[in-house]
Amino acid sequence: MSIFIDQHTKVLVQGITGSEGSFWTKHMIELGTHVLCGVTPGKEGQTFEGIPVYNTVRKAVQMHDVDASMLFVPPKLTKDAVMEALAAGIKKIVTIADGIPLHDMVLIRQAAKEHHAFVIGGNTTGVISPKVAMMGSFPHWIERVYKKGHVGVMTRSGSLTNEVTAMIVEAGYGVSTLIGVGGDPVPGTRFAEMLPFYEQDPETNAVVIIGELGGTMEEEVAEAIKNHTFTKPLVAFLGGRTAPKGQKMGHAGAIITGGKGSVEDKIIALTEVGALIAERPRMVGKLLEKLNVPKS
Repeated sequence: MSIFIDQHTKVLVQGITGSEGSFWTKHMIELGTHVLCGVTPGKEGQTFEGIPVYNTVRKAVQMHDVDASMLFVPPKLTKDAVMEALAAGIKKIVTIADGIPLHDMVLIRQAAKEHHAFVIGGNTTGVISPKVAMMGSFPHWIERVYKKGHVGVMTRSGSLTNEVTAMIVEAGYGVSTLIGVGGDPVPGTRFAEMLPFYEQDPETNAVVIIGELGGTMEEEVAEAIKNHTFTKPLVAFLGGRTAPKGQKMGHAGAIITGGKGSVEDKIIALTEVGALIAERPRMVGKLLEKLNVPKS
């Protein structure tokens, strides 16, 4: 089975008629995602690729049995769009916007918890199960990167994702589900919160995390392994090994604060619980082999 979404997940797209929304919705459908309806205020009555468009999420949910919502909306409108989806009872939400105000993300994360929902993003390419379904903006047609298989991937970095996942495929593996939690200081969902789903997934034999300096998400993964919340083999690649201390590197979340979040601390925490650390992306596949992860 897939994690978070599969071909049976009934998806609503907020911002479906915009340039990004329309472009990526076509690719989501092409992959196999079951897109039921869309929402763009002022566009009710229109259709996109035969999909009905509504003014509000509430109306769309009244008309269709929706499981998840994909957001293609600007950063400053993301909070209202997420809140609208949560208020309509949607439990799975993906938002790819980069530059969502920090305070808005704090409110989004808190609201998601109160509604027992999961918000993936922002600042992410989303979620994909290759050859099955996706919510996001992945070039799924690049098979040397997005090959179906049995290695789960979680990532904070979009650019590193393609490189590391290509090395997983080159080593003879493929991907079960890839989740981009995003590179901001406050992601809607954290690595450790997704680990139980990979643990329960019979089609995931191991997990690769693509982390970086800053924050404590990687240390939380180590804690989950220590507590036996996650027991499958795990390999990590961590960006920012050579970053000057106190410097933000690329992502808003990639900065050491309060003396915490260094790559060295993350390596120590993960190594102590038996995870293997790849010094370079090319090593990821070899470390999966070292852990005797089956390739089929």
